[in-house]
Amino acid sequence: MDGMSSYQSSGTRNGDLQKYSHSIGSNIQKISQNVKSMQQLVNQLGTDQDNQQLRAQLHQVQHYTGGLAKDTTVELRTFQSLTVPQGQDARTWHMQTERLTREFSQALNDFQSAQRQAAAKEKEALKKARADSDAHFFDDPSHGAALLDLGESGNRGRTQQSQMQIQMEQEQEIQALQERETQIRQLESDIMDVNQIFKDLATMVHEQGEIVDSIEANVEAAQVHNKARRKKICLFGIGIVLLAIVIGLIAWSASSS
Repeated sequence: MDGMSSYQSSGTRNGDLQKYSHSIGSNIQKISQNVKSMQQLVNQLGTDQDNQQLRAQLHQVQHYTGGLAKDTTVELRTFQSLTVPQGQDARTWHMQTERLTREFSQALNDFQSAQRQAAAKEKEALKKARADSDAHFFDDPSHGAALLDLGESGNRGRTQQSQMQIQMEQEQEIQALQERETQIRQLESDIMDVNQIFKDLATMVHEQGEIVDSIEANVEAAQVHNKARRKKICLFGIGIVLLAIVIGLIAWSASSS
């Protein structure tokens, strides 16, 4: 029963290791793909292709990727906390954990680099949009004409309509600028979240190092034990051979007599 229970436990553990390893690897691949998409969108900021739809798409991809990075951190910690295999499987587990951690760290570096580029370009674009908005209001002749027409009763109705139109345009521009400010603040918050993930990752790497030291110590102890066992078996075999020789000599001596 104990052997069967141990076998089932080993099978469950190996199944969990494979499940989390596959999921983490898949997430890392998605993060890398999303970073490439982000980079393409970032390169369009501040150009003729820059518009509200493009920025919304960029922030959607960026925010989703940040959530994916958080989920991957949780899965990587769970993977690391699983019961460590013994013997050669332990070395395989260590190499797999090390590889996933390294690839995830690289994907995070690329992701945060894209985030910072996006934030810098968005701030620059927002600054330019504010300047353009102010210039549009003060330089547009229709705005000045609307103000001059206030004293003429014949044009008063048309002037009021023009003023309402101008006010609506201003409100729309202000709302658009505020939305862009909100997006930038969210982006900066997401960048801070990635910084926290890096800290968590550093802690996991340190903990993993301690586990690896324990694994190596156990492997060395097992190797010493196996070496001593082989030595005992060898000595036992030599003893049997010597005993057989002695018995053979005694038997030969007895038959000769």
